[in-house]
Amino acid sequence: MRTFLPPIVVGVTIIGLWQLLTVVAGVPSFLLPAPTAIATQLVDNAPRIVDAALATGANALIGFVIGAFLGLVAAMVAVRFRLVDGLLSPLAAAAAAVPIVALAPLLNSMYSTTTETPRRLVVAIVVFFPVFVSAARGLRQVPKVHTDLMTAYAVTGWQFTRTVRLPAALPQLFTGLRVAAPGAVIAAIIAEYFGGLQNGLGSRITSAAANTAYPRAWAYVVAAMVLGLLFLAAVAVVENLTRRPRTARSTVFSKN
Repeated sequence: MRTFLPPIVVGVTIIGLWQLLTVVAGVPSFLLPAPTAIATQLVDNAPRIVDAALATGANALIGFVIGAFLGLVAAMVAVRFRLVDGLLSPLAAAAAAVPIVALAPLLNSMYSTTTETPRRLVVAIVVFFPVFVSAARGLRQVPKVHTDLMTAYAVTGWQFTRTVRLPAALPQLFTGLRVAAPGAVIAAIIAEYFGGLQNGLGSRITSAAANTAYPRAWAYVVAAMVLGLLFLAAVAVVENLTRRPRTARSTVFSKN
């Protein structure tokens, strides 16, 4: 309860001050709609908002899985082979340096306007770098005693990676996944600004703002925030599930 109470209090306080500011100061809705107006739009347009969130969430999830998988595999290969590491690391850094606003229109022009592929590719590229960097760092942080022990047992490189490197790299890997999870949602939304199917949160935000329906646009923004938090929470749940077996094994070994 102590963990959740402070952010709840802060959130309620901010919303209250926000509502007070818009009412007392008479702030125009195109600058800052009142929270009550946004809440009304959330209720009135709930089916549309849910549909848009599902479309964006699907693109973000697929791109997230692809990017995370490729990032982990690339990290495993880079750690195993120094030559590959020298080639992949600069390429990964270069991919991370490409702005989404420059990449999304280019990919949209390469594919049909009726496909979601460009948006998923954008998400995968955004997710790849933090997962690659975090996983590679974790895979390299293996205690020397474990390396010597595996060498004494004459295990293969894959066996060493599977039984020692990967379990040791999980904390760092999940650090990268926590960074990439909300980034996946942001990338999917930004990619929707530049053409393609008009079924996601990004295109709905643009459409509502263009029609001066600012409270409705903010309602879609709130949905995007919730979607990002759900992705982050999902990663946290998976991390906790993987942490329990590791904790149990550590307890058994310490007793022995």
